[in-house]
Amino acid sequence: MRIHHLDCGPARPLGGALMDGVSPGTIGRLTCHCLAVETARHGVVLVDTGLGMRDMLRPTGRLPWLNSALLRFRYDPERSMLRHLTRLGLHPRDVRHIVMTHLDFDHAGGLVDFPQATVHLMQAEAQVARAREGVLGRARYRPVQWGDTQRWRTYGEGDLGDWYGLGAVRQLDGLPQGFALVPLPGHSAGHAGVAVETPRGWLLHAGDTYFNRAEIHAEPPHCPPGSAAYEAAMAWSGPLVRAQQRRVRMQARAPDAPVMVFCTHDPVEFVALSAWTDGQQATAAAAAA
Repeated sequence: MRIHHLDCGPARPLGGALMDGVSPGTIGRLTCHCLAVETARHGVVLVDTGLGMRDMLRPTGRLPWLNSALLRFRYDPERSMLRHLTRLGLHPRDVRHIVMTHLDFDHAGGLVDFPQATVHLMQAEAQVARAREGVLGRARYRPVQWGDTQRWRTYGEGDLGDWYGLGAVRQLDGLPQGFALVPLPGHSAGHAGVAVETPRGWLLHAGDTYFNRAEIHAEPPHCPPGSAAYEAAMAWSGPLVRAQQRRVRMQARAPDAPVMVFCTHDPVEFVALSAWTDGQQATAAAAAA
């Protein structure tokens, strides 16, 4: 297994450190942290897709204008999942599975770029995405990004088992048990984390359960005000968001649970996880050699 951390929707919102907690000046930085996992027998497995090629080339009409204006995405086709994979020597046909944290426009934009892949997600997310109820539902869910929804494989409460004290779908169709969907509703009705097992333990991509590392890893927990405002505006249920953050915080700090937690939009986590994973894989390759 080889894991690639990819930023498939970099954003440069106004606000600097008010958005990301670290940037000097007036421009902040947010990422769209996705994974591409090369497996020996199951092809390439993606965790989220970020903005797709069509979003990068023609965002007008495909993306919600208000969110796009606030986040100020860099519309660069070279930052799409499709181009990232090409640089890694991978073909779109190599992508056989996509596991989704949720279907927000900045996570699902690349689904249409991989029409042969099975898409795994929670049943509740598929239902609310198709319904697109209310202003928030119409803004966040963009059917033009999805392609053929007949390839969606959805999971409900009856599919849940235990994963380090959390409910999780441990058997995704066509995938080994090294992948799991961990329901974390709050940001959206069917939001989930995606866990990937590595030789050094588990990675938990917590999606938009939180927006900034200080919400999980700092004491006391806090969030830069700009990100906190956007997080609150996009939340399907604020109380559930806070409850899920408490659960993830406990998981991240538990000494007996070998789980490394990260989210989608924190740039510091993205850089740290990229460097850590590359280092671990280089060490493993050297040991094998």
